[in-house]
Amino acid sequence: MSDPAVDGIPCLWMRGGSSKGAYFLASDMPSDPAARDALLLSIMGSPDPRQIDGIGGADPLTSKVAILSPASRPDADVDYLFLQVFVDQALVSDAQGCGNILAGVGPAALERGLLAAQGAETPVRIHMLNTGEVALARVQTPGGRVRYDGTASIDGVPGTHAPIPLMFQNIAGSMCGSLLPSGNAVDVFDGIACTLIDNGMPCIIMDAADFGLTGTESREYLDADTALKARLESIRLQAGPMMNLGDVSDKSVPKMTLVSAPTQGGVINTRSFIPHRCHASIGVFAAVSVATACTLPDSPAARVATMPSDGKFRIEHPTGAAEVLIDMDATGTVIGAGTLRTARKLFDGRVFSGQ
Repeated sequence: MSDPAVDGIPCLWMRGGSSKGAYFLASDMPSDPAARDALLLSIMGSPDPRQIDGIGGADPLTSKVAILSPASRPDADVDYLFLQVFVDQALVSDAQGCGNILAGVGPAALERGLLAAQGAETPVRIHMLNTGEVALARVQTPGGRVRYDGTASIDGVPGTHAPIPLMFQNIAGSMCGSLLPSGNAVDVFDGIACTLIDNGMPCIIMDAADFGLTGTESREYLDADTALKARLESIRLQAGPMMNLGDVSDKSVPKMTLVSAPTQGGVINTRSFIPHRCHASIGVFAAVSVATACTLPDSPAARVATMPSDGKFRIEHPTGAAEVLIDMDATGTVIGAGTLRTARKLFDGRVFSGQ
């Protein structure tokens, strides 16, 4: 492998959903995970609150990495490993997936020649290495090239772009082993009713009112509430082992999600912590988990949700809403979920490490 400080590494910098990240080919990265993580910390400029010496954007939403490789299973077209590069810690985590960065995987795989375009729209089956599941993305490819412009809009992203539908199946228990890893729809920690749920993303769902909050507070207000964050962390540490995640003190999961009644015509309103900073929006898989929690009678989510009649769950967050499509069987059990995302190629070139 060439010297990344001198020769650089091929890198696609892309917006995926409401996040931004660096997309690499596994063949261009060190095979040793420790060496890879050290390289990524240097590239992103972590640990530093400003990430001033790297390409990270000083926010968890803009300090993300996708590593792509040829598919390792016959029912997929590409393998995708998501890595969260912490901003102010020397930590790179593969403990979760990312549905926003996932939106850019299909376009990036086509841009890098991992598969060929198939007419005006190319289906891309993505093996998500973090969870072991396969997602189906549909990428517009008129003339054999990825199209990024279009008429689809998603909250948290200005303007309109080409739609990228994402569909998921068999994601229940993706990291925890089952949809409700404790076996209960409601567990109580420190006097707070919680739903421990994993339908693509391990989340702990709690009613904001149980913390004396309206649920409409700003990110800045919540981030400054150290007493609230201490209470959330106490619950998170207790719930981690019950969710089959072990000691989560150094993990980015489970996500702590406060819910309240919708205010903008959606199904439910959210304030998510990832895990210690309030999210500007909500991750795709976290939105799926929250939407699923709304279907569970007596859960904190169900008691504040306004259920839709068309299966479209608009999950409100600080900068808008994420739309989740829920497919339920005759018994009311969630059997599949999907969402609409967009992506855009921002630059394609070489990135240099400081090592």
